[in-house]
Amino acid sequence: MDARSYTIRQLSKEFGVTARALRFYEDKQLISPERKGQTRIYSARDRARLKIILRGKRMGFSLVEIHEILDLYNREDRGVAQMRATVAKYHSQIETLKRQREDIDQAIRDMIEGCEWMEGEIASYEAANSETAKTEMTGKQA
Repeated sequence: MDARSYTIRQLSKEFGVTARALRFYEDKQLISPERKGQTRIYSARDRARLKIILRGKRMGFSLVEIHEILDLYNREDRGVAQMRATVAKYHSQIETLKRQREDIDQAIRDMIEGCEWMEGEIASYEAANSETAKTEMTGKQA
């Protein structure tokens, strides 16, 4: 068993999260540091769980989904049940992200088309106003 321990400052710095975020994850029972007075002492297990939490968030999973994955860990099966559930969630999330990417690609195409149309309208308007201004100038000079 890994007996290393970490302070809130060490984990905050290592993972680029605030101490407030770590306390929030503790409140949500995703990590459970020991307490020595007011000081929180994080174990290697807490560190590993934090790594999974942050990876899950980055992949778009909710804290509830992350909690479900974390709760499945069982040392006796070397985490196989947890990995099975994670694989299923990953496959589902991959499909969701692919659909989102298609939506984003379509939105980009629509915006490009909209910009091209508006730029054309602006150019037509400016060209028409430029001709009107030239006609008015030559009419005043005559």
